[in-house]
Amino acid sequence: MTNPVPPRKAPDQPWRSEGTPEEEPPKPSPGGRRMRGGWWNLVLAALVVYLIANLVLSFFNDGDEPTISYTAFSKQVADGNVSKIYSKGDAIQGQLKKSQDNPEGDGKYTKFKTQRPEFADDQLWEQLTKNNVTVTAEPVVQQRSFLVNLLISLAPMLLLVVLWVFIARRMSAGLGGGGGMLGRKAPPKPVELEPGAQRTTFADVAGIDEVEGELNDVVDFLKNPDAYRRMGAKMPRGVLLAGPPGTGKTLLARAVAGEAGVPFFSASASEFIEMIVGVGASRVRELFAEARKVAPSIIFIDEIDTIGRARAGGSGMGGHDEREQTLNQILTEMDGFSGSEGVIVLAATNRADILDPALTRPGRFDRVVNVSPPDRGGREAILEIHTRQIPLAPDVDLAQVARTTPGMTGAELANLANEAALLAVKRQQELVTQTDLSEALEKVQLGAERPLVMPAEERRRTACHESGHALLGMLQPGADPVRKITIVPRGRALGVTLSTPDADRYAYTEEYLRGRIIGALGGMAAEQVVFGVVTTGSENDLEQVTNIVRGMVARWGMSERVGRLSALPNDAQQAYGLSAAPQTLDVIEHEMRRIVDECYDEACGKLRDHRAQLDALATALLENETLEEADAYRVAGIARLGKDG
Repeated sequence: MTNPVPPRKAPDQPWRSEGTPEEEPPKPSPGGRRMRGGWWNLVLAALVVYLIANLVLSFFNDGDEPTISYTAFSKQVADGNVSKIYSKGDAIQGQLKKSQDNPEGDGKYTKFKTQRPEFADDQLWEQLTKNNVTVTAEPVVQQRSFLVNLLISLAPMLLLVVLWVFIARRMSAGLGGGGGMLGRKAPPKPVELEPGAQRTTFADVAGIDEVEGELNDVVDFLKNPDAYRRMGAKMPRGVLLAGPPGTGKTLLARAVAGEAGVPFFSASASEFIEMIVGVGASRVRELFAEARKVAPSIIFIDEIDTIGRARAGGSGMGGHDEREQTLNQILTEMDGFSGSEGVIVLAATNRADILDPALTRPGRFDRVVNVSPPDRGGREAILEIHTRQIPLAPDVDLAQVARTTPGMTGAELANLANEAALLAVKRQQELVTQTDLSEALEKVQLGAERPLVMPAEERRRTACHESGHALLGMLQPGADPVRKITIVPRGRALGVTLSTPDADRYAYTEEYLRGRIIGALGGMAAEQVVFGVVTTGSENDLEQVTNIVRGMVARWGMSERVGRLSALPNDAQQAYGLSAAPQTLDVIEHEMRRIVDECYDEACGKLRDHRAQLDALATALLENETLEEADAYRVAGIARLGKDG
């Protein structure tokens, strides 16, 4: 089993890495114009906050102890409402026994301040003594010390500093280390594999031996760079892995790094893209800088078509949007490599046809490696790898499973093995049997069974429909052998006929394709011959027929009227009306109808000639619901020919 990719250590680091050496903590940036400007702004803001805080505190202090007139003070003394006072010179502080309304302000007051006029001759001491007012030696209103006032006034400033630093770090992280309000953020430390974890090597990869051979050059260069330098040879700066999804491109890239024993940095192209323009380019620069530090190393960019699409000429934002800036930075970084750096870029895509030509020119991704679905031997090897941890019963034949899974990728085979293990767990078995693998394959290829109860008439029609597919597949020379027939509803289908070739096919003859069309039309033809009606159950069959016959006429030169040319592109469904002249499209449509009509007439004729076998298959299906390969051929009375091991 392969090891999982290490997680990212920080959310702002858009790549993962493995096999990197320990690094010293990065030294802080010495600071520059941006940092000094940031600190000056911070000091200015702090000063403003300090002044505002003092102003607010002064308002609070004034509100706590109001200043009253000396006349009001004399009246309160005469009324016996003053409990104590403190005097320093002509300034008097005091406290009332009962709070009074403030005639010169809002609210009530208890403590107060006043000023005794120099000309006053009111016998104040006798009045105070008469009314038992205490004259204290300490101020009635205790003023805050300078230190307390300073701390209170600094509190908003400290809060502002904390907020400022927090925002600066977030902005610096958002810019991918390119710099924030407080200067450039240090690059994140690469992620390490867990101690004792095994790296992925070619031993964990199977089914793509020819691709492995091409990538052995990269491994040998990383292991022995001096031998190449002596000969003046330079390794390709970039290797593009192109192929359908699930063929193991990412696994292969990790295996190259693990086999060579060099650090491996992997990232998805979409992780470089952010809303802020310039972030992607900054992250690309940082990733390549990290890779150079630990060279020789490998950078792997998955789904590079996300940012590597062909750039529009002068349209949109004129090449200044985020995606194109990121692509330009990748091109610049790859051009900046020298042959001695030992940093190789691997990239994966399943849309190599839409990549920008600047990416695939010599000097960038100058080697394209096509990763195709595995052949029979490769599928068997892949199944052996993915069943290492699965206990298999003695009756399991992985070679037989590989024969019945043509065209399946490594990811699909891994899913097949997992589905078989899940079935075994549900059945409380100790081992995974061949039956589990067969049923898992049916679930993957045909869909899960549906508990659907069909009326008897519709069930008869479905049995006849599937028998028509199967019988024509048995009768047609060179057709794919029938593996299974069932009228148990699966997925969206009411019944399924499974036919797969004995050996992998890489080129198809016109006779074989016509046989495929006849077999696909067998269900509709059987309903027409037996019931004299056509139902909607042939929708998927007609889609297959349309795709095959369109390719025959417009792409593969199998029509005399259209000729030996490719009149429609591969994605003809999206650009059907724009790819050829109207007259050519009319000829294509006429030829498609002609071939389909000929195949349908032939299908109806064969089913009429073999009506007894058709009825026998339909009856057996109604009784058993499912017929395996041997039973189907036996019921039809047809010998199974051409079977190779």
